[in-house]
Amino acid sequence: MSADLWDQSEVQTERTMSTDQEPTLTVKLLQLLLLSTYWGMQIWVTFISSFVMDNHLNRHTYGFIQSRLVPFYLHLGSACAFINLTIYAVYHPSELLDDREAFQIFIFFVSVTVAAVNAQWFGQMTSEIMADMHLIEQACGLGQDIGLSSNREAYAKLCETDVKYRHLSSRLWLYRLLSSLCNLCCIGCNFYSLCYMAENLNTL
Repeated sequence: MSADLWDQSEVQTERTMSTDQEPTLTVKLLQLLLLSTYWGMQIWVTFISSFVMDNHLNRHTYGFIQSRLVPFYLHLGSACAFINLTIYAVYHPSELLDDREAFQIFIFFVSVTVAAVNAQWFGQMTSEIMADMHLIEQACGLGQDIGLSSNREAYAKLCETDVKYRHLSSRLWLYRLLSSLCNLCCIGCNFYSLCYMAENLNTL
């Protein structure tokens, strides 16, 4: 009996040492770079570049850039979130998690899931619908006005007269809304993760 207990103790000790070891400086730096890179991309794409392009580019040029930029941003963001989750999970085995660590794992998981859904579905559908709408607008001589809010009367009239365009417009509104909500959710998750990381810093 004592030999069995000794063997179990050795196994438990080895398992704990292999999974609960202190991460190296390289691992800490990697997670910090991934998290800060994703956060920086989110702030730039969501609040800065969109505002600047909307005020200086015509409707179709803005849409073309967004259709190329946003899918890359979403896929890169989901990759950063997945690697962050993997790194954190490796150094925080489930049997040793406290409540804060378990919630942080949940935050990373939500970020990965929402970012992947946005990249694979909502963001992709938004780009495809926008491209179809631009073809119809070009045929009607529209799309060269600066800003998405300009010349609304012409686009409203096109919605009234073209059934296909009206259907695409309603679908675009829906997918843009879902994609924006997913993006804001990921921003919130990353903000919490940054706060969690700051709380665990020993010193500046």
